[in-house]
Amino acid sequence: ISWNVGHLAWQEQRYWLWRAQGLVPRPDVRKAYAYGAAGSAPPLAEVIDAWDQITRAADGWLDGLTTEMLASIEPLAAHDRRPKGITYGSLLLRTTYHYWYHTGESMAIRQVLGQTGLPDFVGDLDGKAPYRPE
Repeated sequence: ISWNVGHLAWQEQRYWLWRAQGLVPRPDVRKAYAYGAAGSAPPLAEVIDAWDQITRAADGWLDGLTTEMLASIEPLAAHDRRPKGITYGSLLLRTTYHYWYHTGESMAIRQVLGQTGLPDFVGDLDGKAPYRPE
């Protein structure tokens, strides 16, 4: 579970700090939790701290996103081998889906460990997070 938290921190740093702003405040996260990195079991508090630092650093840029920015093509660094044409909006969706994947994976781990009383529903989405048109 702790590796999953570090991996999500890696993605946040990769998309919103490194790609969008050229910043890498936590190179240790970039190395230890990248896609394809070896699995590990770091202390949970350590990776939560890294995730918190990275997401707080990204918040200002993300808060400033506009519809035009979401539809814009992300500039590629010279060393980047990804396909051209990826928008920031697509990266935002990819981040959401990535969180869902690893949240489900972490819930499965907790079940296998025998933990009980785990949440089994996403909650009151209609009341707390309804769709709002622009």
